[in-house]
Amino acid sequence: MTLSRTASAPVLRFVDCPSAPGAPRGETATGGGHRMAYWEWNGTGDPRHPHVVLCVHGLTRQGRDFDALAARLAQHARVICPDVAGRGHSDWLAAPDAYAVPTYAADMLALLAQVHADAPIATLDWVGTSMGGLIGIAVCGQPALALPVPVRKLVLNDVGPALQWPALERIGRYVGAPARFDSLQAGADALWDMSSSFGPHTAEAWRALSEPMLRALDDGGFALHYDPAIGEPFRAMTPAFAAQSEAVLWTLYDAIRADTLLLRGAVSDLIAAETADEMSRRGPCARVVSFDGVGHAPTLVDIAQSGVVADFLLGPAA
Repeated sequence: MTLSRTASAPVLRFVDCPSAPGAPRGETATGGGHRMAYWEWNGTGDPRHPHVVLCVHGLTRQGRDFDALAARLAQHARVICPDVAGRGHSDWLAAPDAYAVPTYAADMLALLAQVHADAPIATLDWVGTSMGGLIGIAVCGQPALALPVPVRKLVLNDVGPALQWPALERIGRYVGAPARFDSLQAGADALWDMSSSFGPHTAEAWRALSEPMLRALDDGGFALHYDPAIGEPFRAMTPAFAAQSEAVLWTLYDAIRADTLLLRGAVSDLIAAETADEMSRRGPCARVVSFDGVGHAPTLVDIAQSGVVADFLLGPAA
């Protein structure tokens, strides 16, 4: 399925994904699995361009978060920005405990298989913000997974194997909380209250980031564009479980062979400077770039932020 295309907009497509526990709760269910939406950008004029960049968003976000970056990269590659299950235009899952990295990683494999079938992928890069970076670590840290080609370059945006427990508690307090807004602007304002750690944005840029985060209600109001149940497994996490997950993630990180760039908000409360330093010394030995005045997580809207990513993926001339 395809929605309308303009010169400056992506195409919305869908992929059928493997079954997660229970049945989908979204608008469409297919074959007992669930359907994931993704946005495809292609400004090269070549619908079969062999270079694909997969951009995967954070916990409560959706694929249009990457509009600014994708528009820049799309002059040189096909850029694929999924709405992870339960977010944006994707199906909601019946079982909240299915909202977890193993489900998301399987969905990304299904997505890449479809993209590769549409037009063969010769070069594959991954940009992952927060949760999207954890999914990237899970995929890139398991070389035996059925990828069309290995990931060449991996961008981890303000995330790593070790996450700060107070930040996880902070996120758990708001994710999935009931919310209704009288207008798009009221929703954008509320999102800023929750997300001011993203760093400075113009009013226009913040509105553009916020509108895809909101869905219209029948009563004329707006709600957040994700399943509130995504917060249930997050809130069920304990320090002991987080420590176990950290050990697994370090093992996966150490197995990564992709050239890796770690972006970090200089005042991030999710990934400590000490963790970033350790990531630069082990596994893929990530190159680390820090952005002053930004916490969790850089949005890659600012031209300086998107430029760092573009230079890493495409070279300084891009």
